[in-house]
Amino acid sequence: MVISVIIERSEHHRNLLALLDEYPVVGLIGARQVGKSTLAREIVQTWPEQTHYFDLESSIDLARLADSMFALSPLRGLVVLDEVHRMPDLFTTLRVLADRNPNTAKFLILGSASPALLKQSGESLAGRIAYYDLPGLNLSEVGIENIDELWLRGGFPRSFVAAKDSKSFRWRRNFIRTFLERDLPQFGISIPALTIERFWMMVAHYHAQIWNGAEIGRAFGMSHTSARRYLELLQSTFMLRCLQPWFANVSKRQIKAPKVYVRDTGILHGLLGIKNLEELNGHPKVGASWEGYIVENLIQVLDVEERDCFFWGTHTGAEIDMIVNSGGRLRGFEIKRTASPRITGSIRSALEDLKLDRVDIIYPGCENFALSERVNAISASTILSEFKNSVPHKS
Repeated sequence: MVISVIIERSEHHRNLLALLDEYPVVGLIGARQVGKSTLAREIVQTWPEQTHYFDLESSIDLARLADSMFALSPLRGLVVLDEVHRMPDLFTTLRVLADRNPNTAKFLILGSASPALLKQSGESLAGRIAYYDLPGLNLSEVGIENIDELWLRGGFPRSFVAAKDSKSFRWRRNFIRTFLERDLPQFGISIPALTIERFWMMVAHYHAQIWNGAEIGRAFGMSHTSARRYLELLQSTFMLRCLQPWFANVSKRQIKAPKVYVRDTGILHGLLGIKNLEELNGHPKVGASWEGYIVENLIQVLDVEERDCFFWGTHTGAEIDMIVNSGGRLRGFEIKRTASPRITGSIRSALEDLKLDRVDIIYPGCENFALSERVNAISASTILSEFKNSVPHKS
């Protein structure tokens, strides 16, 4: 295994600089330990003007910001506020400072939850803030030679660069515990850690399956609405992803519930107790894990938002793992852990019913080749930045 301890995230660096050039406030959001603080400090090092960094997990910085207007209004250049959810009242101050003319400071705020959970930010800073979701590491950042290691360990930098699989697994188990016992209560969530952990582990067993709130609720002895609330909580803290169903005007009965994934496969394997590649390849969830891994990489590589990504399924069994809606044009993806990809009845049905532009079957092989005029087999090893422009031609 070849892993560089220093992993360049230059594309995210450039994207953040572009947003800071355009907006007075930029929110860098993402899961805990995904690399937000590291990226922010890299921005600070290259910023051409004055910089100021406040870590709101530091009691000293919290004290400095007790009167936030007094502390922040004189500052010039770039002001970074890390873990901003610790002081939601800051958003009111930032609104006033962002409206100054001339505007003498840019604000980069870091948070470990969605804007909806970062209370007040959406209302107080509407029109003044742009959010940037920092994901975990992807294949283009770690190198295709590490495709299996990234799948096993996931995209959290400390998990990925660990010296051994056993150390990576231990880091992820500790992350899960800390997230449940310390991080969630910081967002004002009072649900017992053991309850959320049991729910999270159950969702791990449902990974890449259709959400069935009633079934999970029965297993927990709770209502389906409570199960949905727990699901949305883990979504808002970047632990889960839900692909919404795509609806088409067809006569077939279509599935209306979302498809659920644990966003990071390393965390998924930590929840399932999978410690190494040998255990992963022999596990009943190996196919589902692979599907989630490819879905996450596709969303990053194609540079699309979650709201533009769907899955499609019917009650008769036809389905497509992911559909991307780009300007009204639909592109389908089937993810198969097989050495021999082929056109299935589901793919034929989707091409006909949904009028897809093309379907790519992502598989763990080495070659790209066309299966028909609109269906291509794509090697997982080519899911890099150039993938979206690579269309094999039928021979």
